Amino acid sequence: MNGMLVLEDGTVFPGESVGAEGFACGEAVFTTAMTGYQEIVTDPSFSEQLICFTAPMVGNYGVDPTRSESARPHARAVLMREARGPQWTDWLVASGVVALTGVDTRSLVLKLRDAGAMRAVVCSGDTAVDEALALAQSLEPMGGKALAGKVSTKEPYLFSDAGVVRVAVIDYGCKRSILRRLARAGAAVTVYPHDVDADELTAYDGVLLSNGPGDPEPLEAETETVRALLGRVPVFGICLGHQLVARAAGFSTSKLPFGHRGANHPVLHCETKRVLVTAQNHGFCVDASEAPEVTYVSLYDGTVEGLSLQDVNARSVQFHPEAGPGPHDAWPLIEDWVSELAA
Repeated sequence: MNGMLVLEDGTVFPGESVGAEGFACGEAVFTTAMTGYQEIVTDPSFSEQLICFTAPMVGNYGVDPTRSESARPHARAVLMREARGPQWTDWLVASGVVALTGVDTRSLVLKLRDAGAMRAVVCSGDTAVDEALALAQSLEPMGGKALAGKVSTKEPYLFSDAGVVRVAVIDYGCKRSILRRLARAGAAVTVYPHDVDADELTAYDGVLLSNGPGDPEPLEAETETVRALLGRVPVFGICLGHQLVARAAGFSTSKLPFGHRGANHPVLHCETKRVLVTAQNHGFCVDASEAPEVTYVSLYDGTVEGLSLQDVNARSVQFHPEAGPGPHDAWPLIEDWVSELAA
């Protein structure tokens, strides 16, 4: 079945449908990760996005239920130069994900790099270009979207009851890899909804603020909750959690032109000058700053990749230390935090 991607500026990229029938609307973005395609599609941080893989072949090593980062796919569509299957493509169909192969992904990535992430529609089957274009142009932009509530758990749940410390995780779109690494590091883990009251969490040894999709700026209630936690309980923020810590501490955030998505992003540890190669997935950032609280910066654009607020016992990183999958340079960060809580 034929298919196509239609960007909001009218650019059309044809392809062949290898996923679910129908159409998908969202923000077209790209990731430079060469592995982890199943983890990426099931990562809640990709909510309302259409993913273009820069890797030339996707699906080579199949799928496995244990690799999924959540109970279902959150990316709305997948765009590939060459899809390998049948296990991967069968999974896309069964999961209801619209997907195209045969797309000129090189040209598409160059387009998104130069023009920025764009509203778009992916269609499988016969759809008129002008209809798809009108739909793409009618979509709300990602800037200003509060999406954490759409992907967060509705009720608290216990992930792990064994550990030397008790950690509460606020779920803004949490990856399972984060929960697994916390438990492996020795934490008993309980997960709470995005709108949990700060007073419920102060009895824990620490609170981890998870990753998640969308713009941190409209998350005013969530930011106030983080502000209410600072100084009362140790806090560790990851990705969107990092941005909320930053906003609670007075730093500013903004939308990146095309985001940081991939498993090869270098960040500089300001104190040791060591460079970590990291996994990242975000379209918004903490703006560059010379503040002494800054611990990591992006070597791509200088944006703030880490904070340490020592007076309130809080830290955060923009990248993914759980790296599920990805480079393992940052793996010790979660273990070190849990060890400090237990000390």
